Amino acid sequence: MDLHGLKILLKRVWHFIWEDESWASWIVNVILAFVLIKFIIYPALGFAFGTRFPIVAVISGSMEHDGSFNSWWSQQASWYGENNITQDDFRGFPFKNGFNKGDIMVLVGVKPGKVERGQVIVFQSSIRPDPIIHRVVHIREEVSGYRFQTKGDHNGQSYPFEQDIPQEVLLGKAVFRVPFLGYIKIWFVELLRLLHIVP
Repeated sequence: MDLHGLKILLKRVWHFIWEDESWASWIVNVILAFVLIKFIIYPALGFAFGTRFPIVAVISGSMEHDGSFNSWWSQQASWYGENNITQDDFRGFPFKNGFNKGDIMVLVGVKPGKVERGQVIVFQSSIRPDPIIHRVVHIREEVSGYRFQTKGDHNGQSYPFEQDIPQEVLLGKAVFRVPFLGYIKIWFVELLRLLHIVP
């Protein structure tokens, strides 16, 4: 193929991707978007933010607050009081009003020694394949490194799997929230499950 033929081919491909309104063009655009996000944008963000999980979709309601802050606190005050966290302490924490299922959270990498009580971290648990995003309520430093305890704001307690989290499974800390955009991922995964493509 000569240079003129190559130019014609590239113009046809460009027209098909950007201007054609056929189903085939739409499917190719979806595939290209997926490839671009998965293999270029996401890794680039991971490199820039210092974590292999720069963006996560919240897939459960474990960090939701029911009603106002005061209403939520009245239901949770006993647990936090027993764990030496006051209402004033909590008001100073990041994401003091929690966040919702379907939100997107932007993460940055964090060194274990820089994690503070009240921050929202993401860690990999042995009980489930998806990372967990909960709030740090206790930190201990041991010879082997740091250990964390977390709790979901909505949960009545800190569950056994999150009471002794080693620093090696820490994936990052949440720094920014985009409301409800994560439902795109949640709905897509549910569709794949309905089609029996994923378990």
